[in-house]
Amino acid sequence: MRKLAGLAGLLLLLASCGDAETTPNSIRLIAHDSFASGVTEETFAAFTQATGTEVEVIAAGDAGSMVNQAILTKDNPLADVIFGIDDTFLSRALENEILTPFESQYLDTVSDGLILDPTHRATPIDFGDVCINYQKAWFEETALDVPQELDDLRSELYASFLTVEHPATSSPGLAFMLATIEEFGEENWLEFWADLRAAGVRVAPDWDTAYYADFMPYGGSSSMVVSYASSPPAEVIFASEPIDQAPTGVIDVGCYRQVEFAGVLAGTPYPTAAGQLIDFMLSVEFQETIPLTWFVFPANTTTPLPEEFVIHTVLPESPAQMDPERIARNRDRWISQWVSVMEG
Repeated sequence: MRKLAGLAGLLLLLASCGDAETTPNSIRLIAHDSFASGVTEETFAAFTQATGTEVEVIAAGDAGSMVNQAILTKDNPLADVIFGIDDTFLSRALENEILTPFESQYLDTVSDGLILDPTHRATPIDFGDVCINYQKAWFEETALDVPQELDDLRSELYASFLTVEHPATSSPGLAFMLATIEEFGEENWLEFWADLRAAGVRVAPDWDTAYYADFMPYGGSSSMVVSYASSPPAEVIFASEPIDQAPTGVIDVGCYRQVEFAGVLAGTPYPTAAGQLIDFMLSVEFQETIPLTWFVFPANTTTPLPEEFVIHTVLPESPAQMDPERIARNRDRWISQWVSVMEG
């Protein structure tokens, strides 16, 4: 009953906000493919019920491609709202002025560490921690300790059983590279990667290859893989037969926290409706759908997590994060340096 009352209140509030401008029949939300693929008829049904406005979702490739499209079309925007800008592309979006300020009524439910734009042009909607995952059975059978520090991975005993993703072609690969820069600093991070290469680390072009081809649970030869803190809950939920424990675990050092943002696109003829949609996406009613649909964590801290997320994973205490402007200034150079070490 409490949830229904909360939803009713949200619907009344959203409906009342529509008086400031003509309520459109529909607004457009441009998003990366992985979000768009999870959208169903129910995803925005409550929003449409409240406002009379339908939501058209436009799939725009990965986050980088999406941001580039928004920049190229900023004088005649493809959509009214954009979702899925992550911290690695946030500065590019802000510098090109594709977003207009909007301060959500639910912003006080978001942890300060997720609010990376003090001008409120970008609103945090969810976050995910890129972490090394490991197969529990292999470590039990070999009687080896699970690595406790990134330095442990320099050993051939561990590096030769680790798969990472290429930072130029993979979002988790880029995130893990950033985590190593934060851990070892500009002067020493390349030495770490050189040691990994010498010790036999594997490099996959993307997450799918790393996880579903190289990782031991799926027939590969790597007992560790760069993935997400939400991967063990997914293993439980999608197991062919019910299981009580996840077969994989999370190493909570060397993690990098990725934040995804929504924003009102500058030039939209419906800024009020666009803001209403962002409010809806940050409300508990929408945030509750995030973990089991997109397997990331809700930004609204008042949102209850599914049992699978509570039992079968951990949130790292101090995940690495990097200032978006620093990433923007150095990303291409860092990737080039990584390639020189790993492929030179």
